[in-house]
Amino acid sequence: PKAYQISQFDIPYAEHGKVDIKLPSGREKRIGITRIHMEEDAGKLVHSDFIDESYVNLNRACVPLIEIVSEPDIRTSEEAYEYLVKLKSFLKYTEISDVSMELGSLRCDANVSVRLKGETKLGTRTETKNLNSFKAVVRAIEYETNRQIELIENGERVIQETRLWDEENGVTRSMRSKEDSMDYRYFPEPDLPRVYISEKRLFDVKNDMPEFSKDKVIRFLK
Repeated sequence: PKAYQISQFDIPYAEHGKVDIKLPSGREKRIGITRIHMEEDAGKLVHSDFIDESYVNLNRACVPLIEIVSEPDIRTSEEAYEYLVKLKSFLKYTEISDVSMELGSLRCDANVSVRLKGETKLGTRTETKNLNSFKAVVRAIEYETNRQIELIENGERVIQETRLWDEENGVTRSMRSKEDSMDYRYFPEPDLPRVYISEKRLFDVKNDMPEFSKDKVIRFLK
């Protein structure tokens, strides 16, 4: 490992997108997409449950991945579930990924914060990792929401940190303090040249893009 991670920072692939979801109640909601960018997968720490040892797994280190960052529009675990299901269907239908969480080709980190009624400013957030299914995402969000509410009601404060989901015990556990962007110490990667994409290639890609499933349903209905 080279001790740093390459990430698309200044100019992401896409910004200001949206995903429309429909909840079981019939209510529809739009979830914003902040940005989509490429970065490298990182090494993984594996902590033993039996002895005081940790192991480093570098099997996926430096493998490129695409990260989709959503706007803080999701208000419940139910909305998060429906958003992920819709997003997964897009990614599979357009053959971007086989979207298998079991194989690691789709992963999700959940950022959770709570705020007092009437407040407009979002509260301190935590990021929960190690979520290996959509049901785990739902359970982790619900647990973390209740944990943060209990902290505030007891006069304590929520610490900005990264937490791990413990599936067996149904709880989140502290992993490390969460960094702000300034802590990442971004600097240009000297070995990566600029990539220029011609207008012709953009035109060809747009013409070759598959029809979205929603558009196909509308066309069939007509």
